[in-house]
Amino acid sequence: MKRSLCLFSVLCLFIAAIPLNAQDRDRDRRQLSSASSEQPPRRQALAIEIVSRVLEDGQRVAWSETNRAVSLPGVPVGIQLVGSNVVVAAQFTPYTRRDGNVLVAQGQIWVADEVNGVTYYTSMQTIPVEFGEPIYFYPLGSSESLTPSIQIILTVSLYEGDDPPRRRANSGND
Repeated sequence: MKRSLCLFSVLCLFIAAIPLNAQDRDRDRRQLSSASSEQPPRRQALAIEIVSRVLEDGQRVAWSETNRAVSLPGVPVGIQLVGSNVVVAAQFTPYTRRDGNVLVAQGQIWVADEVNGVTYYTSMQTIPVEFGEPIYFYPLGSSESLTPSIQIILTVSLYEGDDPPRRRANSGND
């Protein structure tokens, strides 16, 4: 009798616990379904404008090209400039963060000359940026130290949807 009473009380406790577990499961299912119906945070598309120039005498633009690209934060945009004795490959990756936007700039440069042969340089910089603010890069050094020099002007802004990518090249003054 004691054994059947003990078994009966365990069975009653087990049966009493079933509705509570079912209620918990229903509540968990509702929470999961509401969480899955919420849209994940959207990454805002970015418009990136890259103006590449060759400057002679530090000021006069001998050649210019403008590239526009649409990208997402964390997705790199690259350019490659090829001259008679130089190749510049640059990759720009914008990141939007709560504490401010940054741009990671990676550059690779190959320069050929008669004395040293082919020389390779690489660099990587993380730069805080504001949308619409132009960032100036001189992959071969500042315009005062070299003639001719290469200047890259990069501007990152929020993509508005009506701003299509374009590519324009000039061989004279801009």
